[in-house]
Amino acid sequence: MSNAMTRTLFKLILTVAFFAVSAGAEAGLQEGLSAYRSGNYKAALKEFMPLAAKGDTEANFNLGMMNELGQGVRQNYTKAVSRYSEAAKKGHAGAQYRFAQMYREGKVVTQDDNEAAAWFLKAAEQGHAEAQYHLGVMYVQGQGVQQDGKEAESWLGKAAEQGLAEAQYSLGQIYRQAATPDYLKAAKWYWKAADQGYALAQYNLGQMYRQGLGVTQDYKVALFQFRKAAEQGLAVAQLGLGELYAGGQGVTQDALQAYKWFKLAAVSGEESAAEKLKAAEENMTPKQIEEAQSLVQQWAVKRK
Repeated sequence: MSNAMTRTLFKLILTVAFFAVSAGAEAGLQEGLSAYRSGNYKAALKEFMPLAAKGDTEANFNLGMMNELGQGVRQNYTKAVSRYSEAAKKGHAGAQYRFAQMYREGKVVTQDDNEAAAWFLKAAEQGHAEAQYHLGVMYVQGQGVQQDGKEAESWLGKAAEQGLAEAQYSLGQIYRQAATPDYLKAAKWYWKAADQGYALAQYNLGQMYRQGLGVTQDYKVALFQFRKAAEQGLAVAQLGLGELYAGGQGVTQDALQAYKWFKLAAVSGEESAAEKLKAAEENMTPKQIEEAQSLVQQWAVKRK
């Protein structure tokens, strides 16, 4: 056999061996991910550990999550940061996001908004929605970056387009609170977040319909959105719902329901609700108050 043929055969053997190892590693990773998703952390660890030792970024990222959350191992932020750091530096978007969060929260590493913003940016540029959202918020607040409304709108918009409810809500807030408010855009993004069950978006959307801001005033829509948020325990929405019942706006006036929602809002710490509750009691009989208190208790039991 000639030297040329020998070299060609050797290269072929190496290529086959490489793909065989790669296929084996990929199979191991998929088995680990499947075990992790099903909650079988022991099996996940068995697959991830040898892969991570060989520098596999996905394995390192998942081991970071397991250490951070205490899944199958004792919770250990130091090990989590180490895993995230290794995977992040190799370009893993999820690891970059979690590494940024560690800097944002000051877990193990010294709290550093500049570092957090830098790592959020790396993940955001790869299309990581949560990183885009957090980076947008940092631009809104001027933390770790120079405050910049346009950058905030851009990054929040990217996350919102991916369907992230908190980004959709925040984008709505930007449009509503702008020097020249754009209520139509605000309502558009509130709707998207509200449809996903995001309580603050439901409340703010309800307020826009209650006041007729950028939309046709409609107390029934306001009532519907307030109720959605109030049932989730949002105190300001409970207050708003109580006010609609007290005033008979979008619903038949109902003193008992008004009392119920004012009471729940007051218990949740909404200061103005206490005054509303006191005013409502002054126009109710002792029997009505007793019935209303029963409604409050029933709601609390249902929530448990």
